[in-house]
Amino acid sequence: MEMDGGISAEAGPILLTAPSSAADKNSGQTRAAEGRLASLDFFRGLMMFLLIGEATGLYELLRSPAFHGTLVGGIGWQLEHHPWNGLHCWDLVQPFFMFIVGVAMPFSIGKRWQRGDSWQKTFHHALIRSSQLLFFGWALYCIGPGHLTFELWNVLAQLSFTYLVAFLMMRKPVRVQLSFTFGLLILTELLYRLWPVAGFNQPFLPDHGFGAWVDMAIMGKLSEGHWVAFNAVPTTAHTMWGVLAGQVLKSPRVPWQKIRMLAFPGAIGVAVGYSLNPLTPIIKRICTSSFVIVSGGWCLLALAFSYWLIDVKGWKKWTVFFNIVGMNSIFIYLFTNTAGAEWFHKIAKPFTMGLFAWAGQLNAEIVTSLVVWAMLWSLCFWLYKKRIFIRI
Repeated sequence: MEMDGGISAEAGPILLTAPSSAADKNSGQTRAAEGRLASLDFFRGLMMFLLIGEATGLYELLRSPAFHGTLVGGIGWQLEHHPWNGLHCWDLVQPFFMFIVGVAMPFSIGKRWQRGDSWQKTFHHALIRSSQLLFFGWALYCIGPGHLTFELWNVLAQLSFTYLVAFLMMRKPVRVQLSFTFGLLILTELLYRLWPVAGFNQPFLPDHGFGAWVDMAIMGKLSEGHWVAFNAVPTTAHTMWGVLAGQVLKSPRVPWQKIRMLAFPGAIGVAVGYSLNPLTPIIKRICTSSFVIVSGGWCLLALAFSYWLIDVKGWKKWTVFFNIVGMNSIFIYLFTNTAGAEWFHKIAKPFTMGLFAWAGQLNAEIVTSLVVWAMLWSLCFWLYKKRIFIRI
């Protein structure tokens, strides 16, 4: 099955599929192996593996006071969003997720065009997919409180916007696409700096910028973590830059040309993004232009390195561990963000806390989280072995 940054590349409604015979399995495996970009599968799988790790509570345990000042504690803090102005490794996961969706689009949608699908047909498919992502992103906020609520901060809700815009622009010339993305960043910068609404014209203070004003206008409330729904506009650049990167990887250029075309602008993006920080703070929670540029640069560098290591050097076997998670990414994301991780905790905790009580409360809780993480991966592995994939 080809997947599109967590969503299937196939058309149609949500499907649960499995081959009906051994021959079907073999043919499915053959199709999956043909023309695949292994680094793309790895990139997606790694992001999803890290996301389900967060759901186990492990990262929070690594930030416990017992680990302050240690390497473990430092890793724990890198696996948490920066409180405001700055950049932690965890701040790159969402841009990577948005970016990898774009990278997959020239392969998945391009395949549909090559087989003769019209633009209108693929647009209809993209519109349905975007609507489904928006629904799931909204529905996740209703499950916790147990009643209908209107919130649009979820990554799936924002992806529904960036995916559709990227689709509408992907046939435009490269210069038009690049101009459009930087136009979005300039628009965002101007709106934050110039929007004349009392109480919301302090652009880079939590809950006082243009994004907070938009949230109050359309949702009547603010996010507890200072996130804003307007992030969907600037982060569209991540998905569109992913489309351009995918077009480079799909081109007939030799591998080293592709690597240079990814790595060079990636390095420029990282350098420019960090250098802009004194002028426009790097703030992931409101997706400032400097944040989008620096994180976009890291996206390109990470993809270039993955492509070199996996597709060029041929180091592919070890990536299967992560690919197994990526093949059912929508399912495992929704499962862990509803009740799935909590269910697995309830199953594992009596055994792990009993067997490892001798190691102390904190260490036993860490073991519990690791066991839950393994259970979540095993669920993905079971689906993979059964050739069951949940598609939208």
